[in-house]
Amino acid sequence: MASFLRQRSVIAIAAVATLLLSACSQTANPTAGNQPAAPAAPPELVTAKTAFWPMYKAALTWNGDAETLRVSAKEIPGFKNQAGKAAMWEASFGSPSNHQYRVYTYSIAAAPPDIHKGVASGIALPWAGQTREAMPIDATVFNVDSDAAYRTSAADAAAWLAKNQDKPLSSVELGNTYGFKSPVWYVAWGDKKSGYIALVNATSGTLYKKK
Repeated sequence: MASFLRQRSVIAIAAVATLLLSACSQTANPTAGNQPAAPAAPPELVTAKTAFWPMYKAALTWNGDAETLRVSAKEIPGFKNQAGKAAMWEASFGSPSNHQYRVYTYSIAAAPPDIHKGVASGIALPWAGQTREAMPIDATVFNVDSDAAYRTSAADAAAWLAKNQDKPLSSVELGNTYGFKSPVWYVAWGDKKSGYIALVNATSGTLYKKK
């Protein structure tokens, strides 16, 4: 009988020791569920082509003959556009059959009440059709993205920028006119009175030299 009681006592002590060790282990190693969540990384600026395709698909849903008229970088509060990337891009699409155009935006973040995250569209407005100064952009030859166009433009403007460091980047825009007959990136610093403009072929990536 004494032997049986000693065995039970040993078993009870071992069980208590096991529970204590388990409690210590849990205290020293909290589960992942108790860990504070890591803060979400801020959204990153995007290039024009990243924003363009979702807007283009949305425009084709509006009308299958939608033509791209213009793509331009826009700003939203809390973000600084740089190196050919932007927090928001805006694109205009025209429908020849409807004689209408719509403006679409793609934003990496919301800024209520006017700016919505992702793709958003404006109302359809009357459109008289293309002109010599505003021709459709063929999406199949839109090869050069905005960041590449910026690098080419910045290299061309390097000497001017060194002397005008107070002049901010004022425009990164894709368009097409009769004079070029190919999509062209328009990259500008400063303003019309005191600024620098570079034009880059959006198909080949070559710089249009000033005459």
